[in-house]
Amino acid sequence: MQLSVAELAGAFPDFRVAAVVATELNISSTRPPELAARIAQTEADCRKRWAGKELSEIPGIAAWRRAYRAFGIKRTSYRSSVERLVKNVIAGRAIPEINSFVDAYNAISLAHVMPLGADDLDKVTGDVAFRFSRPGDTFVDMAADEGEDPNDPPKEGEVVYADDAHVLCRRWNWRQDARSLVTAQTRRAIVTVQFNGEGDLEKAAAELCDLIARFCNGQTRVAIAARDTPVIGLG
Repeated sequence: MQLSVAELAGAFPDFRVAAVVATELNISSTRPPELAARIAQTEADCRKRWAGKELSEIPGIAAWRRAYRAFGIKRTSYRSSVERLVKNVIAGRAIPEINSFVDAYNAISLAHVMPLGADDLDKVTGDVAFRFSRPGDTFVDMAADEGEDPNDPPKEGEVVYADDAHVLCRRWNWRQDARSLVTAQTRRAIVTVQFNGEGDLEKAAAELCDLIARFCNGQTRVAIAARDTPVIGLG
């Protein structure tokens, strides 16, 4: 299995991805107390650090706003996943409790102001890539409202994250497809830690691996894709 950023390397030279492959997972459907305490502290740190700041003044958010504009996304309703996370926490809302794996990577995303996303590897087909959308790409919106059609294919020229069968995430890191979500039944997963010029990618990936080991009993390995190494093996 491989991960590629080759299509984006020319247009977005700062883009780097740490792919964290986690195996032998034992994911809890509830948040362990120690993880809950870690997340509460991370939320408090976020509010203290960015109090009184406009979102556009936060370097990690500004970097992704620039990237979104560069591929034609101007609507404020379409923001990176990390911007939504930081905005909610600053407003006093807690990180939603999903499961120990998702909660752990959301904590890393908030702490480092980097977008993270994860997919159940047993629901991923073939290789994965950050690339531009193609005719025939499909996407099932995980957050479609009741009664809405969840089928929402990407627009032409949109940056997506996809496997060989369908789009895993629209608008780079805006929202995930419903078909490969990580649940308490997941035993293997891939997490992408996404850097676009701001932050410490290696540190964020290392901290994520620690949380996965502590709270999901998982084994992890990390590989980084970048402009100079656009295609990496994931084992």
